[in-house]
Amino acid sequence: MTKRFEGTESYVATDDLKVAVNAAVTLQRPLLVKGEPGTGKTELAMQVAGALGARMIEWNIKSTTKAQQGLYEYDAVSRLRDSQLGEERVHDVRNYIKRGKLWEAFDADERVVLLIDEIDKADIEFPNDLLQELDKMEFHVYETGETIRAKHRPIIIITSNNEKELPDAFLRRCFFHYIRFPDADTLAKIVEVHHPGIKPRLLTEALTQFYEIREQPGLKKKPSTSEVLDWLKLLLAEDIDPEVLKRDGASALPTLHGALLKNEQDVHLFERLAFLARREGRGGRQ
Repeated sequence: MTKRFEGTESYVATDDLKVAVNAAVTLQRPLLVKGEPGTGKTELAMQVAGALGARMIEWNIKSTTKAQQGLYEYDAVSRLRDSQLGEERVHDVRNYIKRGKLWEAFDADERVVLLIDEIDKADIEFPNDLLQELDKMEFHVYETGETIRAKHRPIIIITSNNEKELPDAFLRRCFFHYIRFPDADTLAKIVEVHHPGIKPRLLTEALTQFYEIREQPGLKKKPSTSEVLDWLKLLLAEDIDPEVLKRDGASALPTLHGALLKNEQDVHLFERLAFLARREGRGGRQ
């Protein structure tokens, strides 16, 4: 019986996320995971690999990444140079073929977890260019005439930050899951994993203010799970009294706000709110 993913000690997985991972493994389809940045999409692949005892191969996608690079790259320039220099290795074309991450995953002697991270960063045609390879679990190397077939079908996890829409043909071949931002109870469990034994009063005040910041109208970038963990680490390191957080309130600039607010527009938003709150306070005392 195939081992199931039930989360790990260091990763709090919701029930619907566990179902999604196990369904994708059962169906032998790529798991497409979407969600706002910082909600643990990349970490999920690492935790799935750890929980299932599998090696992880990571393919980080950039705006310039081409699908062919995941299969292999042929270095014709180096071969031409070596031929001009009379190098012996020039007679074997395999010396000039660099294996990609898909080839590495297909050629593994055991089942691996292949992470295709941030697929939406690439050109719109990138997902379509991988359809056949992900479907058939094989590809052709034209320079050598060989066909590379997967020895063991890898568990494929694909992440997207929703920067652009993915093609329908690609979506049809995936099992989809959207990681919603955790509610307060789930986030408290996540915090406990990373900061065990945190004082309940500090946690309550910090999370109350954190959610107030996230819900502030006009905010350009909402702080994420990873950012609240960094913020709490600073609060603990500085031994911040929970009362300090409480006094700041929703309308003032948050304590150690640089961990939560990541652009000047959002900082200015809270500075304006703080100024208005002070002005209203002075007006009320007159």
